[in-house]
Amino acid sequence: MSKHNRARSSGSDKQGSDGALRLDLSDLDIESIQKEATRRGCDVAAYLLSLRQEASGHHKVASRNPDFGDAPVATYKTRLGQIYRGDSRRLMLKTLKPESVDLIMTSPPYALVYKKDYGNEDADRYLDWFRTFVPGFNRVLKPEASLVVDIGGVWKKGRPTRSLYHYELLVMLCREYGYNLAQEFYWWNPAKLPTPAEWVNVRRIRVKDAVNCIWWLSKSEYPRASNRRVLQEYSQDMKRLLKCGYRHKQRPSGHNISAKFRRNNKGSIPPNLLALANNEANSAYRRYCQEHSLTEHPAQFPRGIPAFFIRMLTDEGDLVLDPFAGSCVTGEVADAMGRRWSCCEILPEYVEAGRARFMAQDAPPDPATSMRTEPYQVSAPCLGLVSEDKAPLAADGGRKPKKRGRKGKTGK
Repeated sequence: MSKHNRARSSGSDKQGSDGALRLDLSDLDIESIQKEATRRGCDVAAYLLSLRQEASGHHKVASRNPDFGDAPVATYKTRLGQIYRGDSRRLMLKTLKPESVDLIMTSPPYALVYKKDYGNEDADRYLDWFRTFVPGFNRVLKPEASLVVDIGGVWKKGRPTRSLYHYELLVMLCREYGYNLAQEFYWWNPAKLPTPAEWVNVRRIRVKDAVNCIWWLSKSEYPRASNRRVLQEYSQDMKRLLKCGYRHKQRPSGHNISAKFRRNNKGSIPPNLLALANNEANSAYRRYCQEHSLTEHPAQFPRGIPAFFIRMLTDEGDLVLDPFAGSCVTGEVADAMGRRWSCCEILPEYVEAGRARFMAQDAPPDPATSMRTEPYQVSAPCLGLVSEDKAPLAADGGRKPKKRGRKGKTGK
């Protein structure tokens, strides 16, 4: 008998104090169950329940084709695209043509600890939920197309530590489904408030969380792309260098700064850090929602995010898909940039509000001219030095909250 089988046979099933059944299984057994559940496209609980139903004669085994939501219905159309209301999995598996999409540009619901109105999944169930969308991605994407996913990180409930779910999602898409990580991007929101408040403002043991991850994935190792379309304006230092010249030399890193460095390429190649404030307070979308008592989507990303990737990864006339449309920012930007587009949102109230981006009296803005042009400033760390004696480290790591006096002031 193997050590794994001995471990299993020596254990026993136990009932916890809460009445729940506790199974004493070896690591190998657990791994095997998890793999089979993954293969069938469901979580472990659903898989075990299906085995019970199968054993009792119901034969209802968990599969990769769970019961999806409503079939997608086109609710609004422009010359270039349409908004669908319904389940985007059905849209990708049944409605759209195979290998017809040039770019999936989306921001799915984050795995937040605290539930939002738009139906986010818990972090520990997020991967199983997301797996049900991947067959649709695989079916509609062209071989040289791109999948761009904006996804924010989350904090573990009641603790100053982070979930790894968005990194696990990246690993899952690459290792289980064969996607390539073309490049990781980071969206820095300069307007982000200092959150989470408990750890940043109260206990002062973390800094504010102001960066989202954006995974640029592709079926091919060589997806269609050109960084010449997303050049940034040269900095003042670079403009001065181009005007006055410089001495050719080799840097300590070994890079040779040759005469080619003085060539004017009409702009600098951007980094994989996208600085875009998400503080749009008076947009046509917002005004329309307020005037017509419509529900605004609480998690909109700025137009500059889809504009950057649509410009770099697609041509006019290409098809852009957003399967988690939210307020339909992606559709608005794609339409303004001359791309065909399809957006799908499952919640009717957000679909109705999303129409505002095309029905408002204001014409959809051109992303190339409607965004901030002045560069954001990033301060070097530790410029505002303080006495370390006056800012002691939290000896317990901030485990215990600080006591507050009667006037709300933090005690010593």
